[in-house]
Amino acid sequence: MSIEPSAGFLEGREHVLPVRVYYEDTDFTGVVYHGNYVRYFERGRSDFLRIAGVTHADLLDRPDPAAFAIVRMEIDFKRVARIDDALAVRTTYDSARGPRLFISQRITRGEELVCQALVEAACIDLQGRPRKPPPGMLDTLRPLFA
Repeated sequence: MSIEPSAGFLEGREHVLPVRVYYEDTDFTGVVYHGNYVRYFERGRSDFLRIAGVTHADLLDRPDPAAFAIVRMEIDFKRVARIDDALAVRTTYDSARGPRLFISQRITRGEELVCQALVEAACIDLQGRPRKPPPGMLDTLRPLFA
């Protein structure tokens, strides 16, 4: 029997990834260390793509391999999250221009906003040069753009 970890779910165009705060995510006071929010956001972006049918492994396995690099991230911290909190990473892919994808993300605890981010990712080749996303990828994502 194969057990797959949850990749979250879509609510309309927004991807929701439930996340539990573990001891390893916190500092000595039990508050989530600020750098870990970046990890939560990364998981949200990756699992959004996975549910949409675009996987990082498939992008690397193409004859013209592609990957993503984050070129800009603006984070606003609103509230602290603490050990054992149940959070939701909420991700929308807003638009694409050339090699760039524009993404909005927020982390909530119930209805409360914990933090939010505006992210700009660039599609790159394996030498790190910008390139357009592979054919078909944007067609897959476009119906989910905000």
